[in-house]
Formats: sequence, structure tokens, C-alpha cells
Amino acid sequence: MTKKKSAIREWIESIVIAFILAMFIRTFIVQAFKIPTGSMRPTLMEGDRILVNKFIYGAKIPFRDIRLPALRQPKRGDVIVFVYPEDTSRDFIKRLIAQGDESVQIQNGKILINGKQAIDEAINKIYYYNRGDFASEGSEIAVPRNCYFVLGDNSSSSRDSRYWGFVDKKFLLGKAFLIYWPINRIRVIK
Repeated sequence: MTKKKSAIREWIESIVIAFILAMFIRTFIVQAFKIPTGSMRPTLMEGDRILVNKFIYGAKIPFRDIRLPALRQPKRGDVIVFVYPEDTSRDFIKRLIAQGDESVQIQNGKILINGKQAIDEAINKIYYYNRGDFASEGSEIAVPRNCYFVLGDNSSSSRDSRYWGFVDKKFLLGKAFLIYWPINRIRVIK
């Protein structure tokens, strides 16, 4: 009888430890997401399953407005996951175009940062449309400090900063780095 109780106890302890470890990894290190729409085509397709590095920008401590130290700051061209500013129950994924204290403009399909064409290869290969309140033709938008201007790679059908504005740094979840499913699409995200 003692061996049976100890075996059950070992199973329960193993399950509890595995659960705690999984929650720690998901909260502070890496999290899996599924891409629901085509707003990031061709970089990410509907149904792609991706991994997001949460510690690179400093993982957020749950239930607090405190972040762990970051390995590096977000940079132009990163594909980032963030809490959608208009509905905080949803997470979005877009490409970071401009950061706080920069100005951004879309002119003839190209991105201008502080009046100069962006030099990031991932940004330059996309034609961006002037749509929404934050990207009308000829307008230059100042990105507030501690905020980001983000766009979907599928500019013709992406609800992004052009429509709803900026992503506050506090909503940043992490950097997408790997497509792990489906098998024929396994690759590093650039």
C-alpha cells in the first residue's frame, strides 16, 4: 500500500512540476502563437504556428507593470507580437516600422523615416498603401515616445497603425523568430 501511495504522489509531483515549468517558460521565455489572418502575407500565412521570444525585449511580470531587463531594444524591421491597443484581449503581429521620437510617412508606397527612405530590406520590398487616419497621402506622423508604429506586410489588407495609431511599449509581448508548423514552412522569420 505504501508503494502505491508513493507512486501516485510521484506522478502528481511530476505533473505539478511540469505545469509550473511550462508556465514559467511560456510567461518569460517563449510562447507559441497561431497566425489567424493574412495580414502578414507573404512572411506569415494563415495557419502558420510561430514561436515568439519573450525575453529579448524584457518579459513582463504578470499582474504588474514591471519588465525584466531586456537583451536588446526592438528595432526597425522586427516582426513583433503585442497586445492589440483597441481590444486588450487579443494579440496582434506586425512589422515594426518606426519608434518613439521618429516621424513616419508613406510616400509612393515607400516608408520614409524622418524624411529619409527606410533602408531595412524587409520593409523596402513591400509596397505600402496610404490608408487610414494615420497614413493619409502627404502626412507625416510623429510617433510618441515609448510607442511603435507597426504595419502588416500585406499592406492592402492589414488593420495596423495606419488605422488605429500606435502600440505602447507596455503592450509589447515579444519578437517572432520561428515558424515551426506546417513542416513545409519551417523557417526563421525575417
